Amino acid sequence: MRMRPTLSWTPTEDLPPGTTDLGPVTDALSTGGVLVLSGAGISTESGIPDYRGEGGSLARHTPMTYQDFTASAQARRRYWARSHLGWRTFGRARPNAGHRAVAAFGRHGLLSGVVTQNVDGLHQAAGSEAVVELHGSLDRVVCLSCGTFSPRRQLARRLEEANMGFEPVAAGINPDGDADLTDDQVGDFRVLPCTLCGGILKPDVVFFGEAVPPQRVEHCRKLVRESASLLVLGSSLTVMSGLRFVRQAAQAGKPVLIVNRDPTRGDRHAVTRVALPLGTALTTLADRLGIPADDEAAAPSGAVTTARSRCGKESKRVPAHGQAVENVVPEV
Repeated sequence: MRMRPTLSWTPTEDLPPGTTDLGPVTDALSTGGVLVLSGAGISTESGIPDYRGEGGSLARHTPMTYQDFTASAQARRRYWARSHLGWRTFGRARPNAGHRAVAAFGRHGLLSGVVTQNVDGLHQAAGSEAVVELHGSLDRVVCLSCGTFSPRRQLARRLEEANMGFEPVAAGINPDGDADLTDDQVGDFRVLPCTLCGGILKPDVVFFGEAVPPQRVEHCRKLVRESASLLVLGSSLTVMSGLRFVRQAAQAGKPVLIVNRDPTRGDRHAVTRVALPLGTALTTLADRLGIPADDEAAAPSGAVTTARSRCGKESKRVPAHGQAVENVVPEV
């Protein structure tokens, strides 16, 4: 029986309550060497919903899994129809105060790096540099057969031409850029193959049930080792892909600080969890540190940008079907 990826988490222990005291986070930033790990919650104020918070998309939407995508032509049709429509909305999103504050912290030398679980490119659009996109980015497409990468905008043009008149109205947009459409709205949407080999195209993102490339994981582990503290922003830490870095930092005696309105799977490893909206919290932190959050113009690009930093030299091939799934590894 095939295992399904972990999509939700329910606390099984009493966790320390959240606070509104930003003091420990202020102290950590003022010391420097802070590694930021961000999740979908930092992008909600840009109009991109998160998965698990209040009004999160998991209440109405089950994300595409790698196993379903590779096994079913109908699943791929449904995915690409929904993603093609969602791409238009995603591209209009802009960085919010939280993204701009993180970029300002980086410009003032307070951060050792930024690792994001998001695929929206908003950190880079706000001006952050050397961002590690743990789960990839929607701005690029990969062929599962020949491993060739190509720009998403190129595929978007091809899909527009192949599906003239495709203008359904979506019920909502999700953190992975997938729009909510019914099967009737998807209809006979035409999916296009790789122009070089005719293989299956997939966005260069890590689907639920898919492994994060090991070189990327090791690069992130290195960043944790070299940091003074870890600051988690807007992530429930439900899946192991992000939680493992919290565990690593805590085991090494490095302070873990979390800013997230709801409890997280990493709370028991943290010295504090600040239960405030990200934009408010990060703007307040910038003010306390005397750092103008908008002291430099943000990049003029849209949400998904090609100004990306990949960690390490990764293989041109995505993980093969059947590779070990990292985000369903049992607790140890």
